[in-house]
Amino acid sequence: MPQLRELGLSCGVLPPGPLNAITDVAGVRVGFATLIRDEPSVVRTGVTAIWPGGNDIWTDHVFAGAHAFNGNGEMTGLAWIAEQGLISAPLCITNTYSVGLVRDAICALALRDGAPQPWHLPVAAETYDGWLSDSASFPVTVDLALAALDAARGGPVAQGNVGGGTGMICHEFKGGTGTASRVVRVDETAYTVGALVQANYGARELLRVDGVAVGRAITLDEVPSPRPRPPAEGSNIVVLATDAPLLPIQCQRLARRATTGLAWVGGIGANSSGDIFLAFATGNRVRSAEAVSTVRMLAPNGMTPLFQAAAEATEEAILNALCMAETMVGQHGRVATAIPHDRLVELVRGRP
Repeated sequence: MPQLRELGLSCGVLPPGPLNAITDVAGVRVGFATLIRDEPSVVRTGVTAIWPGGNDIWTDHVFAGAHAFNGNGEMTGLAWIAEQGLISAPLCITNTYSVGLVRDAICALALRDGAPQPWHLPVAAETYDGWLSDSASFPVTVDLALAALDAARGGPVAQGNVGGGTGMICHEFKGGTGTASRVVRVDETAYTVGALVQANYGARELLRVDGVAVGRAITLDEVPSPRPRPPAEGSNIVVLATDAPLLPIQCQRLARRATTGLAWVGGIGANSSGDIFLAFATGNRVRSAEAVSTVRMLAPNGMTPLFQAAAEATEEAILNALCMAETMVGQHGRVATAIPHDRLVELVRGRP
């Protein structure tokens, strides 16, 4: 399935990185484990793993910050991030019923690989896939989560029906995993901001692509809604990465700007939506063995280009999740239909 730009469409004004992916931030790795089966019950689920750096993340930590646009969701580890502003482990995204198990799997990985910390409070996040998948059967295992963590690589990132995004629905089309990036210059230095999303939210009529209200034009007669629910409900997890030298409060400010990208596509932060965003910055590394860390900080005025980059990367990552997802048949014969690419191109290019 094609990305948005492979359809000849784009959004925003900033240039993407070479891969148009979160892995354009040097050192960031992404891995997936996808579980699709029909017996003994219908399962469409998985785990997405993101490493902020190499295996040295256990000892050379990165600054981070988070923002909950609407908090009907879960992302573990946020209290400790709010307290000390650091990530010291890989992070994962999965389905709602598996977030605790996947969080524990990261702890098991730390013990397996000899991480030096005496205890671990890792980040695991979720969105609900129980419409297409029998999430109540608890199909995700520690081994599946470890497989995603061990599979993490740099380079191109799979999108659509993969990993934690496998069973997701977005704006009443098939949703899933998406990624994008943007490059900005601050005082002649280039910085990259990458986004990875797990998109599982939204009403059809609110969907916009580069400002065009395509959701209103693709009627339910043309593509039926996959589920009878309050259509604006659902969740969206966004992970932002940048190589800029940011402090924790600046990461928190960056995470808030994912809200703008979500809104551009059509997210409103509905009452039962879990819209939780995390940003980490690799431009400083805090080494646990050092009593004093020397760090740098981007000047406050230099944050504005990064804010725009975060918003644009989030917007395109969600649209890539939509474009890359394929029609999926789930439990009870339920169908989530992929957004029709021909209609999407026709509508966006046919704007006044």
